[in-house]
Amino acid sequence: MSEPIRVIVADDQQVVREGLVALLGLLADVEVTGAAANGAETVELVAQGNVDIVLMDLRMPVLDGAGATARITAEYPAVAVLVLTTYADDTSIATALRAGARGYLTKDAGRAEIGAALRATMAGQSTFDPEVTRRLVAGLAPEGPADDGLTARETEVLRLIAQGLSNPEIAARLFIGEATVKTHINNTFAKIGARHRAEAVRYAYRHGIASDS
Repeated sequence: MSEPIRVIVADDQQVVREGLVALLGLLADVEVTGAAANGAETVELVAQGNVDIVLMDLRMPVLDGAGATARITAEYPAVAVLVLTTYADDTSIATALRAGARGYLTKDAGRAEIGAALRATMAGQSTFDPEVTRRLVAGLAPEGPADDGLTARETEVLRLIAQGLSNPEIAARLFIGEATVKTHINNTFAKIGARHRAEAVRYAYRHGIASDS
């Protein structure tokens, strides 16, 4: 059996924090290694190691979730941040993604959805709540076409990434192998300067590659 996904839960509401710890404890492949009540505590826990993903609330005292995300992604790039919050407004979404969050869920998400998002994040993929995906266009103003050198197929793959499709789903949609999909993604990320899927999604919306259709 592979090593469990090590998760830190960050939420300022004790009942929510304890509930998430209990919920994640029901997932066989997840181990909660810490819990924090604000962003500053979260960064301190990350500094101690023993974490793969931070499940991050946004509205917290001392240091908010976006500020903590920015510090973590800058100082501990091997640690991913997955936002789990009540808020799905344009400002919250844009701020979290620009800070470096790998995915964005609302607290309507259930155990199975959170578990799937954690696994996708560990695999280098991103997960976005459907409402977040719909609002990305409005939240991130387009900058117009970019001279990025993407081929037609790479552009198509980027568009499907922005729609939230996984590698197997992209392969099925385009009738190509998963290895070919990975090659296209690697080439695309190199050309647009994206480190992960969340940055690719932002790029796609800003440059008119993605749409909410």
